[in-house]
Amino acid sequence: MTIKKNILLEDTTLRDGEQAPGIAFSKEMKINIFNALVQTGVKWIEAGIPAMKGEEVGALQEILERKDEVNIIGWNRGVLEDIKYTLSLGFKAIHIGLPTSNIHLKHSVSKDRNWLLATASDMIKFAKDKGVFVSISAEDIGRTDINFLQEYATNVEQAGADRLRLSDTIGILNSQQYAQRVSAVRQVSSIDLQCHCHNDFGLAVANTLAGLEAGARYFHVCVNAMGERAGMPDLAQMVMALQHFYQIDTGVDTRQLTSLSHKVAQASQYAISPWQPIVGSNVFAHESGIHVNGMLKDSKTFEPFEPEMVGGQRRLVIGKHSGRAILQNILEEDGIKTDPQALENCLALVRKTAEKYPSGLPAHVLYELYRQAEGAGL
Repeated sequence: MTIKKNILLEDTTLRDGEQAPGIAFSKEMKINIFNALVQTGVKWIEAGIPAMKGEEVGALQEILERKDEVNIIGWNRGVLEDIKYTLSLGFKAIHIGLPTSNIHLKHSVSKDRNWLLATASDMIKFAKDKGVFVSISAEDIGRTDINFLQEYATNVEQAGADRLRLSDTIGILNSQQYAQRVSAVRQVSSIDLQCHCHNDFGLAVANTLAGLEAGARYFHVCVNAMGERAGMPDLAQMVMALQHFYQIDTGVDTRQLTSLSHKVAQASQYAISPWQPIVGSNVFAHESGIHVNGMLKDSKTFEPFEPEMVGGQRRLVIGKHSGRAILQNILEEDGIKTDPQALENCLALVRKTAEKYPSGLPAHVLYELYRQAEGAGL
């Protein structure tokens, strides 16, 4: 099944992302990240939790000054006072978090299914009477009975909810299982669905794509795959996967993906892994002799897309696995005419020296090794 072209990306870096242990954005950081998301082209942003009060509200009030140009969501517990307070701040869209699995109903909110159905309906009607967009969760769908999930979906649609968020809260579903739940809800309800997939088994992106293929319209992402425990689907990965595999433009300016990633990494004080897909420093780095030889002839040889597309930069690294081609290329670009035997000798010196330079030999070290290779004859 193909994905609909009218799908909508919603970023939750400022809510689920900040809920990652040890993350606490200051008011200034929160506003800066929000503005960066908007500048990048994100049109739906879950901006935070108003019930936290304090500095959180100060940031949200400033963020809400842009509510006419972007859809800003305020997250709430399934508590009427939370919703009333969020609405008093001027939000035009809210989300209500409620669990649907027996284990969460029992141990998280100490309630039963009847309470859930009545509470969800009452809160939706209250908020819809105020004229706002209402999103509501089915939390922990991985451990929710599918028949009850269908009943719940029908219940919230009849109450007037605009969207149902299908949350794999502890990331225990595979792609087939997540898609099955989306399809099951689709069979009984026409309400817009949102994918909310956690990455506990590294399947958040795959599960989100499967959910969209099964008919969901909205999907959640976080910059740098932040979020509770193992995180959420990464914004950059989802944007590029949709573009590459499905030819879907999410409206995000892909050229800003790397700079956005670095901005959030700095604010969170968590470094980006060199192997982070799309934005990691090693994504466009090449050391292996065979790879570099191919890259020097045609950059498509060992890259799925150009680094400029995502604001990245290509690096040809001199190291233990380098071959003669990169040495010759770098030396001759600097005006040094090379000799085949000297190159062979230089390569032996490079491999012997490489372990002292984990990030690759700097050019000046290569020049010095080549001079040694020329003179020594080894």
